[in-house]
Amino acid sequence: MNPKPADSESSILLPRETSSLFGHQEAEATLLNAYRGGRIPHAWLIGGGQSIGKATLAYRMLVVDPDHPVARQVAAGSHGGLLTLERTLNDKGVMGTVISVNQARETLPFFGSTAAVEGWRVCVVDTVEELNANAANALLKVLEEPPARALFFLVSHMPARVLATIQSRCRKLPLRPLGTDDVVRAVASAADLDPGDQALREAAKLSEGSVARALTLLDGDSLGLHQRTLDLLNALPHVDPRALHTLGDALGLNDRVSLRAFIDTVDRWLTAHLREPGTEGNLPRLARFAEVWEKINSAAREVESFNLERKPLVFSVFGMLADATR
Repeated sequence: MNPKPADSESSILLPRETSSLFGHQEAEATLLNAYRGGRIPHAWLIGGGQSIGKATLAYRMLVVDPDHPVARQVAAGSHGGLLTLERTLNDKGVMGTVISVNQARETLPFFGSTAAVEGWRVCVVDTVEELNANAANALLKVLEEPPARALFFLVSHMPARVLATIQSRCRKLPLRPLGTDDVVRAVASAADLDPGDQALREAAKLSEGSVARALTLLDGDSLGLHQRTLDLLNALPHVDPRALHTLGDALGLNDRVSLRAFIDTVDRWLTAHLREPGTEGNLPRLARFAEVWEKINSAAREVESFNLERKPLVFSVFGMLADATR
């Protein structure tokens, strides 16, 4: 199985490649205390916003000293006691849009194999949302009857929307967004930047606790793109076609950073709207925005995976959002 490559446009390491965790000391203590007490639940649903350290926390449970051979095996994805379920490259070098059922079925021989080091076998699912329906059902079968000394870490950006049957078999471990200072420290460490840099602090403030989001905002004109996108979103349901053309042109065909900055701004705007007073009990409105959120992110994954034109995506996104906000 080909692991996801590190983003060439970002200095951040993959979660399994680093032992540095910023914030989340309380959550880490919860995991360690459960393990040391000898009664650790077999499955954990680690939830929270994107790129705040959820997967990093999961891999921290496997890492000893960074120079230990086990740490190097985990980073390389070659440790015999570790199985990672994540989107992968196909034989044409294109990133898949989902975690397939064939990948999920790898859990059966993995957990049925000879016990790994110290008898533990660990599966990290990053992320649960990317499991297709059949893959989620295949994973559920293993969760329902877990073998001895099996441990699952299910990473989720939206844990409330994970299948109820999967949720019921996991202990939930919600993570809060990182504070601005933690984001500054994490980005400075990952990208070898000066923690006192003003642009870094500004990006950290806008990141909502996400390290990857802060890194994206620091790249090129992403801060400016964020503001332009936000201005157009705040004008909805009014749509200015000329402004959308200009925005689409700003998302260069091969510019993945700008595309991600655009989608990230849309995601944050949608999240803020879902948290508005009075929305929580408005089920039709919640359902409408949730459906739009799924369609936008699915379309964005296809555009990025196949390097499609950006402008049609921009018009499609604002068309869906305009209809949803009327």
